[in-house]
Amino acid sequence: MIFPNQAQSLAAVATHYNELDSFYREIWGEHLHHGYWPGGRESAAEAVERLVELVARRLQLAPCQRVCDIGCGYGATAQLLAERHALDVTGVTVSAVQATRAHARAVTQGSLRILHRDWLANGFAAESFDRAYAIESSEHMIDKQRFFDEVFRTLKPDGLLAVCAWLARTDAGAWEVRHLLEPICREGRLPSLGDEADYRRLAEQAGFRLLAVEDLTRDVRRTWWICARRVLGKLATRSRYRRFLLDRTAPNRVFAVTLLRMMVAYRTGTLRYCLLVFRRPEL
Repeated sequence: MIFPNQAQSLAAVATHYNELDSFYREIWGEHLHHGYWPGGRESAAEAVERLVELVARRLQLAPCQRVCDIGCGYGATAQLLAERHALDVTGVTVSAVQATRAHARAVTQGSLRILHRDWLANGFAAESFDRAYAIESSEHMIDKQRFFDEVFRTLKPDGLLAVCAWLARTDAGAWEVRHLLEPICREGRLPSLGDEADYRRLAEQAGFRLLAVEDLTRDVRRTWWICARRVLGKLATRSRYRRFLLDRTAPNRVFAVTLLRMMVAYRTGTLRYCLLVFRRPEL
């Protein structure tokens, strides 16, 4: 497990997303997660939905299931799944700004509920959900063991969990940790960054059984080139971007540098993007 040199709190994670809200929406989009290019010719918008569709297939979704989106961001993914699969989706986010925007979403079938809440203190009753997923949110969890423990507690027996996560190379060298992985944690407000073995161990300790691990790195890393290109375009045309980047009082402006680190980390294999699927065994 990689830990940043400066401890990252829940408040720091929430502030990161609140402060960078408009930048995230303009650069990354409403879904706030990687795109997936299995065919290589998808547009950025299509690629984002391809990732959601992949998660949906791995979760074996069916109408009327109760599903939890852990770290739902702006609620776009939860809304898409609720409508396409007639699900009862509950999303949770620690960002007040994200929750406010997500509350404005409506669905034409199924249902959607968004809560401004910390997953590690979620307050849900045991066995509340049939399915759960965390797309690029487990990295922000202060206590990753409790993350898995809470999913296990709130899932019904035989329930499925899908986790899309940034994972460190298992045998990362000192240079990779110092110049890529540790700064990515610190600048991206990640309290820790695990590798595949860490996630397997934590999930199994919670009681889960691993069903599958898919390495999607090659098919998602294009996301960061697109984001970098968009940032450069905004810097050239929007004074607001230039002011923010030069504002020494804005602690989260350093995330612009993280874009470059992410591209290098993916290209060198220092960082992986994996989809892990777990089952809560029947009693």
